Amino acid sequence: MNALLPVSAATSALAPLLARHDGRAPRYTSYPTAISFTNDVDEAVYRTWLSQLDPGRAVSLYLHIPFCQRLCWYCGCNTRAVSKASLVSRYVELLIEEMSLLEAALPGHFRAGQIHLGGGTPNLLSRDDLTRLFRALRHVFKVSPGAEIAAELDPATLSRAWVQAAAFHGLSRASIGVQDLSPRVQKAVNRIESFEVVQQAVGWLREVGVLSVNLDLMYGLPHQTTTDVLDTLDQVLTLAPERIALFGYAHVPWAKPHQKLIPEKALPGALERFDQGEAAAARLAAEGYVRIGLDHFAREDDSLAASARTGAMRRNFQGYTVDPYDVLLGLGASSIGRLPQGLVQNSPEETRWQAQVQAGRLPVRKGVSLTPEDRFRSDIIERLMCDLAVDLKPICDAHGRSLSELDSSLARLEPLEADGLVVCDGRKVTVTQIGRPFLRSACQAFDTRSNDPGAHARIV
Repeated sequence: MNALLPVSAATSALAPLLARHDGRAPRYTSYPTAISFTNDVDEAVYRTWLSQLDPGRAVSLYLHIPFCQRLCWYCGCNTRAVSKASLVSRYVELLIEEMSLLEAALPGHFRAGQIHLGGGTPNLLSRDDLTRLFRALRHVFKVSPGAEIAAELDPATLSRAWVQAAAFHGLSRASIGVQDLSPRVQKAVNRIESFEVVQQAVGWLREVGVLSVNLDLMYGLPHQTTTDVLDTLDQVLTLAPERIALFGYAHVPWAKPHQKLIPEKALPGALERFDQGEAAAARLAAEGYVRIGLDHFAREDDSLAASARTGAMRRNFQGYTVDPYDVLLGLGASSIGRLPQGLVQNSPEETRWQAQVQAGRLPVRKGVSLTPEDRFRSDIIERLMCDLAVDLKPICDAHGRSLSELDSSLARLEPLEADGLVVCDGRKVTVTQIGRPFLRSACQAFDTRSNDPGAHARIV
């Protein structure tokens, strides 16, 4: 670890807390987490779940595009670098075929309230591919007027023509990967782009009327300092993004082998990471951004900030969201869906996904059926992740459970409470401001499934 980076006196004072509580935990974009998925949930199970859905209720859609022009070494997504446009076009053809298979399995013509294109780099799709994809989407689903249509974008490969085409198809929210603007850090993670490239991308989105722009930033990267993080913030804040996601880099080379290209000795230590994250949070608060959940910030007038104020914010595989729908249907290699009956994931391997679609099969690889215990604990964990507080009594009542059934979970919180990271009064658990970076640890107290800490990234 790099022990030479300076940290604030306030951060240094927290060293004992980090030593005691900076373990490993899931990110809780779902509960149960993906580590609990098994082959017991297969295509037959998924078809049964789909057949039981109510066509009168709207759904959300997630389409995964597993391609990038460049492979960033920090990346934890399911993607690969490609140079042939024909490979991307062929993937779109198969994505449309999967959509047709899904249409045949659904018990009616469903309305889509939200559509999210993730990756990878969705803006690697040609304009013709984009048109074919949205034509198919609007054939299979009734897209609600004013539906949020979002896409994750790489500014280095974005063009004004692509933005105009996406706007024609309804793009209303965009998430742009920035991470860090220091040339030294960018070189260390194989992602070179200037502020001007990001500025140009945001300008194109504003031109076509995209109402919500999110910028993804990252701390804990190799050779990164608190000064680098704050300098990056100073530049991107001039673009007035509606939202900023500030993620801590998750170094998991056993799961993502390309991360081995990042030498661990170049990574900031726990204190440095903490200092970077908290210094950035303080700067964003000073600029009027509302701190939301674990790692998101939004302007006061943004819909995410509004949903956080009212307790309506949700958490799913895309992170914090205003998505109110109970059903999320995933399309594409590795995509994950959520249905009332459980969670389901497509084959992560692109070749296997392709073979299954070509064989006329829904390309399900694994998943998990939700038990009453899972639903109970999922509600607790989601509220903690979103609100930093949870009143256990109404959740227990809604699930027909007793507060005493959570005694062991509350006991697991005692070390956090002793250090002032959480407050428990017997029925309500509140994560304190100093405890916010340890939020995942508080959630882990209610997790009865994810008991393999070695499978997860560090908490802070």
